[in-house]
Amino acid sequence: MAEIPGFIAVETGDDSDLPLAIAWALPDGRIKHTLIQPDEDWLDDEFNELNGYSLEELHSFGASPLDVIRELESDHFSATLFTAGISGDEAALARLFDTYGIDPFVELAPADSLYPELSAGEWSRARNELFGEMGLEPLRPDHEVEVMLHLHQRLAEG
Repeated sequence: MAEIPGFIAVETGDDSDLPLAIAWALPDGRIKHTLIQPDEDWLDDEFNELNGYSLEELHSFGASPLDVIRELESDHFSATLFTAGISGDEAALARLFDTYGIDPFVELAPADSLYPELSAGEWSRARNELFGEMGLEPLRPDHEVEVMLHLHQRLAEG
């Protein structure tokens, strides 16, 4: 099988760059996924929208932002990762890196750029159909990465 691209997705709160959860694909097709403990500086008021998570849940089950960065670095240092929602994912990752004054060591690119043979919108339509077929939720990063992996496999075979 051809090499699997590095797919990534970040779940954010309503302010669009508050990272709550992250998932990425490994070269062998496995998916890493974790909640993210919010840095105190990220929580500017008590009205932060946490997409149904509680602060207690994020602190108890989440990884620290620095641990997320270290894990991402060990898996994808100096790599291009592919995303379905580049601007939101870029903003959320920038917030993770900025917290520690670290320059991002990954570059993001739109996942549909992997498939130049598809016309504009075809990849998105196929992705949306696959969410329905698989019964997965588009806002969950682990589901997003799983769908991008399955879609890549389908398009690579076809």
